[in-house]
Amino acid sequence: MTGAAQGIGFAIAERLASLGARLVLADLAADKLETAKVRLKDDYNAEVAMHTGDLAQEAVANALYVTAVNQFGAAQILVNCAGGGVILPFLKHTPETLRATLDRNLWTVLWCTRAFLPDMLAARYGRIINIGADSVRTGLVDHAGYNAAKGGVHALTTGLAREFARDGVTFNTVAPCAVATPQLEHFIQLDPKLAERFIDVIPIGRAASVGEVASMVAYLAQPEAAFVTGQTISVNGGSAMP
Repeated sequence: MTGAAQGIGFAIAERLASLGARLVLADLAADKLETAKVRLKDDYNAEVAMHTGDLAQEAVANALYVTAVNQFGAAQILVNCAGGGVILPFLKHTPETLRATLDRNLWTVLWCTRAFLPDMLAARYGRIINIGADSVRTGLVDHAGYNAAKGGVHALTTGLAREFARDGVTFNTVAPCAVATPQLEHFIQLDPKLAERFIDVIPIGRAASVGEVASMVAYLAQPEAAFVTGQTISVNGGSAMP
């Protein structure tokens, strides 16, 4: 799984480890990745490998695939959690910040999915779960650039689910709203009023916990979720409702 060193990604890794999964953790932050690996081994006796690099590069995503196959054989589950946007008013973005947002949130998913999907199709079994964003539906303030990237993830999910619906591989997106992570705390410290606007749109009145997001991912990763595909499932405290 990608983006696994901290926050939502690490919470998902913990949940999957508790279910007995063997894990390959990928992230840019080598030191945090090593810490995550040690914690999962100590707390869950999990079999864990790790891979460091920028998954927005095709070669790095392919190298992650090689690491996974060499360690544990063909993967049955891929969780695309690598991401992180630059949240700015649209006209304050630069070409560099827009490119970084697309790279982190969309290209990581595209390259990793292309790397891992063929083995799942050959086995006629697989679970690919992407982390999207509820702001794609709600149009949250200052999220236009981020939503462009995450909206691509949502669209990729439905397109692949339709294309491979009869091949035993499911594709779903879990779309959180604000989540109580160190990154959210950083936003609150930088601009308390802006952070309040992120929380005020949530009827429950708080950010999600990382565990609340991880539990949905864990369900979709299991065999019992075989009839759920092509879905964007919001974990959003009611901030968007059908």
